[in-house]
Amino acid sequence: MTRKKLAQIEKRIEKIKKELALIAEMRPGTLSKQYKDPVMKKGEYYQLSYTHKMKSRTEYIRPVFLEDIKNQTKNYKSFKKLIELWIDLSIEFSRLQMRLAKDENKK
Repeated sequence: MTRKKLAQIEKRIEKIKKELALIAEMRPGTLSKQYKDPVMKKGEYYQLSYTHKMKSRTEYIRPVFLEDIKNQTKNYKSFKKLIELWIDLSIEFSRLQMRLAKDENKK
């Protein structure tokens, strides 16, 4: 059963690698709509807030780039999710390998 589980994990990791290869441009961060006059909700603008290399940053995003930035932040979130899943699977794979080797040495 353990060898079958190892093969399943390997397949899932390969699938993740293929999905990662398809990810286009990406940026970390969160887009938010701001207003120069929040009470009257006038003068809207967008800003991107993110942390990179332990530095927090905020950038103003012009409307012409808004859709691109939305897609880039979405891609980044997908990237992070896939990487976390890959790490989880790798840990499980490693533990199963060690358990299998231990069990085989007992025989």
